[in-house]
Amino acid sequence: MEETQSLLYKFKPISDRLPAVTRPEGHVHFRTKMMWVVVILLIYFVMTNVYIYGLDHDKTLDLFAQYRTIMAGASGSLLQLGIGPIVTASIIMQLFVGAKIIKLDLTKKEDKECYQSILKLLVIVMILFEAIPQVFGYLVPSDKFVSTVGGMSSARLLIILQLFVGSYIVFLMDEVVSKWGIGSGISLFIAAGVSQALFTGTLNWNPVTADAPLSFSNVPAGTIPKVIYVLMNANAAQMANGGYDIMLLQQPNPLIALVGTILIFFVVAYMESTRIELPLSHGSARGARGRYPIKLVYASNIPVILMSALLANISMFGLLFYSNPALSGIPFLGGNDMLGYYPAGSTQAASGLAWYLSAPSGLTSWLLPILDPTADALHGPIQNLMRVIIYFTIMVLGSVLFAKFWVSTTNMGPEAVAKQIQKSGMQIPGFRRDPRVLKRVLERYIPTVTILSGAIVGALAAGADLIGTTGHASGTGVLLTVGILIQFYEAMGREQMMEMHPVMRGFFDSD
Repeated sequence: MEETQSLLYKFKPISDRLPAVTRPEGHVHFRTKMMWVVVILLIYFVMTNVYIYGLDHDKTLDLFAQYRTIMAGASGSLLQLGIGPIVTASIIMQLFVGAKIIKLDLTKKEDKECYQSILKLLVIVMILFEAIPQVFGYLVPSDKFVSTVGGMSSARLLIILQLFVGSYIVFLMDEVVSKWGIGSGISLFIAAGVSQALFTGTLNWNPVTADAPLSFSNVPAGTIPKVIYVLMNANAAQMANGGYDIMLLQQPNPLIALVGTILIFFVVAYMESTRIELPLSHGSARGARGRYPIKLVYASNIPVILMSALLANISMFGLLFYSNPALSGIPFLGGNDMLGYYPAGSTQAASGLAWYLSAPSGLTSWLLPILDPTADALHGPIQNLMRVIIYFTIMVLGSVLFAKFWVSTTNMGPEAVAKQIQKSGMQIPGFRRDPRVLKRVLERYIPTVTILSGAIVGALAAGADLIGTTGHASGTGVLLTVGILIQFYEAMGREQMMEMHPVMRGFFDSD
């Protein structure tokens, strides 16, 4: 154990010198926390509209187009990479700590500080790891920019530098929200991006083809304007010969996708409100009582974020190995149709392993080809059915795995929660004030609920992708946004309770 720790602590002096956000020394007032949340959100939206200088947008491909909303970024902007490097670094650290490859005890202050410090260094590595392949693959500098800076190498280096600065600012903004605001910055950015996509996907009056006038063949892109336009302008013959298909099923933003989005909203809201509450009482403050909630979605939405980020990286490297001139020549991996076939100019796999692991985009992408084999020229009904089964299974099993790792590495396990409750001075009425007793009580619920939590969020995310959502937000994005907003509301309630009852700060501000 000492040998492994000493190896990590050798890197800590380097990572400690990196720019970081200091944790507040005392309690931060609720209004101050809300102010930081609003400020960071404004900065986030500004950065999504600051485009990379020198980029040729006509030749550039978005490797994360399918996962853009949940990557909390904007194609071609400083947030091109979004939260990808942060989430990927977190995946690696959690896997290594959870598997005991890195032997850190996160209940100890010094080990937790080492974990956070090394995470910053790994985020930088992942920024470069994701930025360099994209710049050398599909983020193409413009000819004017290349001639201005003196060559392709300089142009690529400057674009990588812009991506690095933008991604590290996102990491710092996440730290600001986590330490000075409310909740998680990563979750906040996801909710902001998905909400924007849902809003425009529902209410966008612009036609699908922007440079052509509105017509029955070029209807508004938003769900509600599309329905209104078709109902007001189509005659009975047009309605019978495709009008209902345009409203209900035709991409983008069909009505069935809006119904699916609303359905997912209510299902997730119900799941988030389902919980077991253990009664607590304060050992010294008579009359001070509380409850420790063990929610059905105990591991929150983090497992599905991690799983989606993993699939996004698989999709990115699948595209690079298939079509990048330098990587496509690698034996077995390069240009292998079995790993993933990508049509020219497309960022989504059309067949191969990458296709089976990609999220179906609504009913039209899988249900219609199963019912009507002529609807999909590349795949038969069995292949489309297998894709649904494989994607659904991978999402569920992967989310369960990440849920277990997340709970074990974030002080949410039975032992850590028992120590947290005892440290706050609370206890379960009728039981001895002993963390071992609390641990045995919590072990009846937390391990089982953790597995159920991962399976539920994975199934909901995959199910929402299969139904389809408005604004190309993806089922995972809608699931995450609903859960994030509910958790943000609950976090606001806890903050206000701590303002009124300072004795509760010892329980909630355990860090």
